[in-house]
Amino acid sequence: MVLGFDMETDMGSWSPYWEGLKKGTPFILDLLKRKGIEGTFFFTGEAAKLYPEIVKMVLNSGQEVGCHSLFHETVGDQIFDIPGVKPLLPSEVKNRLKLATEWVKKASGVKPVSFRCPRLWGSTAVVNALEKLGYIADVSYPLYYYTQRVIPYHPSSKDWTKEGNLKILEIPNFADLSIKSRDKYGRDRDQWPLYRVKSADALMKHIKGFVQYVSARNLPVVLCFYFHPWEFVKQPGSFTYGEGTVMPFEFLSRNCGAYARKQIEKLIGNLLKIKARFYSAGHLARVWISKGARE
Repeated sequence: MVLGFDMETDMGSWSPYWEGLKKGTPFILDLLKRKGIEGTFFFTGEAAKLYPEIVKMVLNSGQEVGCHSLFHETVGDQIFDIPGVKPLLPSEVKNRLKLATEWVKKASGVKPVSFRCPRLWGSTAVVNALEKLGYIADVSYPLYYYTQRVIPYHPSSKDWTKEGNLKILEIPNFADLSIKSRDKYGRDRDQWPLYRVKSADALMKHIKGFVQYVSARNLPVVLCFYFHPWEFVKQPGSFTYGEGTVMPFEFLSRNCGAYARKQIEKLIGNLLKIKARFYSAGHLARVWISKGARE
């Protein structure tokens, strides 16, 4: 089980504000401490550069500091269109990830070894760049879309969605493949943000469906989640700055704040009841690689 928190501006690309990072991070750290579990905090290079004290807060709490690109940009293959958000060219990826890594390392004093692409939009260019930068875990594979890799694997240098020769471990993000998708991209199988827009209990039903799906194939069950600190701070329905007003879809702000805090605490409690073991992304990668996988 991997709990990942993407450390970025409020609502990802839709605002220039950092209320979630400043006010949501202490809540997450306290929750993980009280539950006695570890997770990974994936910082954009920008977040690390602007708020090194929060990076140190995470590190001093015994949690893993990872990287989440430079400016919450599309570094990999774009799955669906987002207005005003264009992917980097493959030739740009290596240098951007190198700089992001340097910014996170400078803020923390420790070189990150775990990475997650914004929106889970990874690519072959990304894993090849991460391999050369010394990363051991990439937590970007969107299981809801590609559907094929239900357990961690070593990707191919020619096609990151296939098993291959790279040392880096690709950790798929949980999606409930036991249900039939009604969405063009399979997003209704994705876990996020079901715990918040509905409830922790609603998400647990899908977790149990996925566990049965994987167990029926005699494979080890690995659940990987992504959350954001801004979800635990009340968010407005729109943002006015620069040259206009941005109005993200309503589900992005729905139940952010107190309700989200209550539900993630309940979710973790429910997972502990079924004896889930929690790892940071880097810890899981080391265990998986050292044991030859599939434990």
